[in-house]
Amino acid sequence: MLEQYDLHNLLVIDIETVPQYSSFDEVPEHFQKLWDLKTLHQRKEETAEAFYERAGIWAEFGKIICISVGIFTNGKNVGLRVKSFASHDEKELLEQFSALLASQPPSLILCAHNGKEFDFPYICRRMLVNGLKIPSQLEISGKKPWEINHLDTMELWKFGDYKNYTSLSLLTAIFNIPTPKDDIDGSMVGRVYWVDNELERISVYCQKDVVATAQLLRRYRSEELILDECITIVGL
Repeated sequence: MLEQYDLHNLLVIDIETVPQYSSFDEVPEHFQKLWDLKTLHQRKEETAEAFYERAGIWAEFGKIICISVGIFTNGKNVGLRVKSFASHDEKELLEQFSALLASQPPSLILCAHNGKEFDFPYICRRMLVNGLKIPSQLEISGKKPWEINHLDTMELWKFGDYKNYTSLSLLTAIFNIPTPKDDIDGSMVGRVYWVDNELERISVYCQKDVVATAQLLRRYRSEELILDECITIVGL
């Protein structure tokens, strides 16, 4: 499976997002009303204020605080080079990420877990909000499906079955991919950012998901996992 892809022309990505404001009270009044309407069916009996901690899921009410990327490298053994773009200034990190993509060929393949549903569209939406041009590798408007160079490890696992969401943690478990015991999970990112002010801690968490996704790709291809000593983390 996936033998037709050159891993060295593939960029694995993961993003971390948070609500745009630290609390619902800080949200401008007209956006409070829009949030109320947007989430009416999802929150059931919860109030709009109580539900706001999940605002990072929606690009209209959240922002990106970290994009981690990984690229496969050559050597005696296949390696992975991982780097994060993290900032309190969303536009700044998006510009840095765009500059990276601009230095790569338009044929570069982007890969993420649940990327087609979340990471890729979220990045595009936030780029437009910040007045930035969408990089060619993310642009899908006017393209035929087979012209879009996006891989989604969750979609690949479905094999045409669209009924279920399968988490990255579940797939790493069934494929026996070792993952470190994290002190945070996705549901805690907003609090760690707004309350604890630990952006670097979130970046480390994001990088681990990139490594896990890259390892999952190796398993999909029935290949050996990347050795720990062949994984390089580049500083922020």
